[in-house]
Amino acid sequence: MEKNTQNYQSRKTFTLYITFVLAFILIFLLFIGRISAQKVYNECKAENAIYEKKLDTRTGKVETIKVAADRHGNAEGNQYDLAVDGAFQGETIVVLHLYTGEGFDFSLPKAALKEKGFSVYRYIDNPPSPEELEKSLKKACQLWIISSSYKKLNEGHLKVIKKFFDSGKGIYIWGDNEPYYADANYVSDYLIGVKMFGNLPGNVVVGLNNKNKHIGLTPGHLITTGLEYVYEGVTIATIQDNQQLLEPLIYGHEKNLVAATYEQDGKRLILDGGFTRLYVSWDAAGTGRYVKNSAAWLVNYERFAKKTEDI
Repeated sequence: MEKNTQNYQSRKTFTLYITFVLAFILIFLLFIGRISAQKVYNECKAENAIYEKKLDTRTGKVETIKVAADRHGNAEGNQYDLAVDGAFQGETIVVLHLYTGEGFDFSLPKAALKEKGFSVYRYIDNPPSPEELEKSLKKACQLWIISSSYKKLNEGHLKVIKKFFDSGKGIYIWGDNEPYYADANYVSDYLIGVKMFGNLPGNVVVGLNNKNKHIGLTPGHLITTGLEYVYEGVTIATIQDNQQLLEPLIYGHEKNLVAATYEQDGKRLILDGGFTRLYVSWDAAGTGRYVKNSAAWLVNYERFAKKTEDI
């Protein structure tokens, strides 16, 4: 009887020990997972020209050198994007793809966005009902609207989009040369009171807008991480340059504002007058990185980070 009691106690002790070890491992894995979940941005965030420290094996000195560039002069490699590859696994971007002419099938942006973990759900040519759109947006981290030459959205859509925007979820509004900004203006005017206009020739790769010359990319913005050059688009519209509401992002070679960001009250929006970048001359310079960085910024991680960390 005494021997059975000892065996029972031994088994009980062993079981408790195994339970403790497994619990410790589980807590450790959750802790590591939590740290990993917070690794969203690469260390080079907001840097345009990227430099790294490397040891010169001949002299034994540590030197700061510029990283290798692609053929257009931008830092080469996904590690120089704003976000870590796969950082947004499980996040969905809803796209109202209202203009689909000239072979514009969204395959190039979709492939680029997938590198960061985003999936894309597109409504092609025509939008869904406001009710269906609201249902889809409940599963989305951001909404992209690619405008056509005539208005396809209605007041019901506007209300759904505004509710989504007011919740802190990102909006990307894409237009192009006149008249391809009908819904772009309809939505942007409703949300922030800004429109785009006109028709200017583009088809130029622009550099950094150094010394505020009103040509090129805004240095130091999260979206321009790893970018020193970007293709402006084929023919482009111009955004009203309202710097009380907008931060310039890209100026075209004719000093017109092509893309700008809105960030107020915890809300983020990008307004862009050059949707041709999404399918014409994609490899001209920087478009893939620009698209990935924009989507990463629109997740609004800074606003929702605490909620993520509390999981």
